[in-house]
Amino acid sequence: MKKLIILLLLCNACFAQTPLSVSTDKTTSLIFPFPIKYVDRGTKDVIVQSVKEDERILLVKAAGKHFTETNLSVVTGDGNVYEFTVNYAAQPSSLVLHLPPNKKATVSSYANSILNIPPKRIMKVDHAGVMTKISGIYIKDDVIYYQLEIHNHSPLDYDIELLKFHIVDKKKGKRTALQENELVPLYVAGNKSKVKAYGFSVIAVALEKFTIPDAKFLSIQLMEKNGGRHFNLKVFNNQILKAKILADLL
Repeated sequence: MKKLIILLLLCNACFAQTPLSVSTDKTTSLIFPFPIKYVDRGTKDVIVQSVKEDERILLVKAAGKHFTETNLSVVTGDGNVYEFTVNYAAQPSSLVLHLPPNKKATVSSYANSILNIPPKRIMKVDHAGVMTKISGIYIKDDVIYYQLEIHNHSPLDYDIELLKFHIVDKKKGKRTALQENELVPLYVAGNKSKVKAYGFSVIAVALEKFTIPDAKFLSIQLMEKNGGRHFNLKVFNNQILKAKILADLL
C-alpha cells in the first residue's frame, strides 16, 4: 500500500472510479492504452493476472462469490492511475473493457509515443562495436524531445552509467576551459540501463525548450559502466530549429 501511495503522488492524473463487475466463471479483460506498471487490489477477493505477450492487458476474476465491494488500482506507463470499484456479478455485463488514454496528454505520454516513431538518422557515432544515433528531434508546446538509438553489435552487453545533456561553449583560446550548462531532463522513456549483446535500445528524452547561441552546441554524453565505450553526440542550433512538431495525443 505504501508503494501505491508513493506512485499516486508521482502520477500525472487519476481517472474517476469505473464500476467493474467480475465473476468466478468468466475472465474480464482490461485493455489499457499504455503498459501496466503496478496493480493494487483492495482485497484478495479479486484475482488479477498480467499478460506476458501484451503488457497493456490485465485479466481480472473473482476468487469467490458475493464478496463485499472492493477496489482495484492500476498505474500505467504514461503516469496515470485508473481506479475501479469491483463487485461480484454472476453474469458480468462486459468481459472486455478498453480504457481510454488521458485526453490531456502528459510529457511522459509524448515521450513514450516517440519510442514507436520510425527513426530518421540525424547523426551517428560508431565505436568498438556500438553505434549511437540521434534519430529524431521533436517539439510539443514548450518541450523538446530527442529520440536516441543505441545499437550494440558486439558480444558484450553495454551497461549505461551516464546519459548527460549539456550546452557547451568552446572558447577559441587554447588555454580557456570549456564552459558547460547541464540540462536536466523532464522525463526519460525507454531502456536507459542496459543494451544487450547484439541488441538495441530506443530512448526518448524530454527537455525544456531552448535554442543555442552561436559558438555553442548541445552535447549528449553517453558513458559505459566499467568500460571505455563512451560517446559524445553534438547537436547544433540549425538542427534543433528543424524539430518536427508532434501531433496531439487524444
